[in-house]
Amino acid sequence: MSTKRPPLIYKGRSLGILSVTAAQVLIGVIHVFFGFWLIAASGVTPLFSPTPSDYVYSVYTVVFGFLTLVFSFGLWRLKNWGWIGTIAVALFVTVADALTLLDLPSVPGIPKFAGAFEITYSVVIVLYLFQSHVRVRYKLRSQPLVERSI
Repeated sequence: MSTKRPPLIYKGRSLGILSVTAAQVLIGVIHVFFGFWLIAASGVTPLFSPTPSDYVYSVYTVVFGFLTLVFSFGLWRLKNWGWIGTIAVALFVTVADALTLLDLPSVPGIPKFAGAFEITYSVVIVLYLFQSHVRVRYKLRSQPLVERSI
């Protein structure tokens, strides 16, 4: 007799996929909002000096937010492009933030105080999405070779 309980399911998705999708949507909305706010504030307020690095970081933030929203839709719909895109964005953010924390060339304007949190979050997302029971949902599990007898 097995004591293993079935996972909690909501609309055909596990609680983990629901949680990741909800977190990704929240992060995407926050980044799009603040990215546009930074673009608007840098041109209007003298407090923010509109330097090229301000614009680069603002555009980076908006693009990151939109990509996160698009790929979270793919995650929710159980599309493999959502899984692949989420992994790609998480890996890019991890590398960009790690370079920033090490004072190496990266996307100009990335704040160091957020780097450790963003790296931790991205690594957790990647580790979760690479679990075999999650990959199966996105049809990314490689099937073992089956020998055919003639």
